[in-house]
Amino acid sequence: MSDFGLLHHVEIQVSDLESSVGSWAWLFDVLGYTPYQEWNGGRNWRHGSTYIVLASAPRDGIHDRRDAGLNHLAFHAGTTQNVDRLWEAAPQNGWNQLYVDRHPWAGGDEHYAAFLDNVERFKVELVATDPTE
Repeated sequence: MSDFGLLHHVEIQVSDLESSVGSWAWLFDVLGYTPYQEWNGGRNWRHGSTYIVLASAPRDGIHDRRDAGLNHLAFHAGTTQNVDRLWEAAPQNGWNQLYVDRHPWAGGDEHYAAFLDNVERFKVELVATDPTE
């Protein structure tokens, strides 16, 4: 399969790189990303031909996913059992569980997913490959 049209990379600007790395590193690891590069002010993880960068933001400010801009990242997360396992492990790894009262169907009756955010309120969605599994 060609990489044409797939994401090449995503860069996430964080207010404090050192305090952000832990939660993101856990998530990237469980999703199959491997550490790729590290430099003063940034790190990245690779999965296939895609990589994700965490970098220190050059300006002060607070991220708010409800403002104009990127709202969240959604990842394929395997089976429903795997999504459940990640949901349970997330709070011990720097992620808050969102929409607890509607989990795992917060995205709709046919969309099995875990919704999480971290201390900087970056939101991720971990989507089951097949909600009937």
